[in-house]
Amino acid sequence: MKKLINNPNNVVTEMLEGIAITNSDVIYHNSFNVISRKNKIEKVGIVSGGGSGHEPAHAGYVGKGMLDAAVAGNVFASPSADKIIKGIKEADTGKGVLLVIKNYSGDVMNFEMAKEFAEMEGINVKSVVVRDDVAVPDSTYSTGRRGIAGTIFVHKIAGAKAEDGGTLEEVFNIAQKTITNVRSMGIAMSSCILPGVGKPGFILQENEVGIGIGIHGEPGIEKTNIKTAKETVNILGNKILEDMDYTNSEVSVIINGMGATPIMELYIIAKELDLFLKEKNIIPFRYFVGNFMTSLEMAGCSISLLKLDDELKRMIDAPCNTTGLKVGI
Repeated sequence: MKKLINNPNNVVTEMLEGIAITNSDVIYHNSFNVISRKNKIEKVGIVSGGGSGHEPAHAGYVGKGMLDAAVAGNVFASPSADKIIKGIKEADTGKGVLLVIKNYSGDVMNFEMAKEFAEMEGINVKSVVVRDDVAVPDSTYSTGRRGIAGTIFVHKIAGAKAEDGGTLEEVFNIAQKTITNVRSMGIAMSSCILPGVGKPGFILQENEVGIGIGIHGEPGIEKTNIKTAKETVNILGNKILEDMDYTNSEVSVIINGMGATPIMELYIIAKELDLFLKEKNIIPFRYFVGNFMTSLEMAGCSISLLKLDDELKRMIDAPCNTTGLKVGI
């Protein structure tokens, strides 16, 4: 195992310190592992977070047009409720706060607990839970579907609506609409290794891939022989389309690297996915290609499709300026 770290116990704090050093628009609250926007504006606050190891999620999406605060737990572990409360307070300007939560039991429990405490202090808080992974109906880590890279669409669209002056109810509604219309699925060619653990969470042989993997090193729903880019797109795309009918719809697409896949390969997936969608009478509107929701050094990718209407299209194209995503800048 080779990693560019100092002490495995300090990887989260040192990573967040690095984010704050390289982004002058954010503040690092080191007692709470919270990154927040430096220049607050009076609007609905958007807060997300979860375990570390998924960078640039979530701290990399703090900035104009996306999150107002992100709360980091340890690697693949939920942040505690007291840290989340700090994130809520940093995002609150009196207009209310929306929590964007991925559907893992620890995240849901701690964010909802923090929501209750914040409401007791007079902050108006709503929450949404992202469940975009079509691979499994249930998992060891969640009740119901897992939240994976489709979460980035929720950050982008809810953040745009808030930046546009939407009320808390309006921001909540558009976040829920996004969750209803987004589906994702991933594939891995290797597992990942947690700092300090020294061994992978699951083993794939040289000629194997895992279909339907999770972002915490969870093994897939099946192993199969290594596939071409075209075959990979067919597997992931058909599984998504089995779950939701996108025919004759416009879609926005995230092709997400899991951490160790060359960008070259992600663009090959993009080319094959474009052909796949058009053959299915699905109209691509915007592509986002890169590392958005990773799993340390896992090799692989995921595909997310978001069915669009006119409102969602406007929010997708609205400007945002963050470390992890820039649109219209």
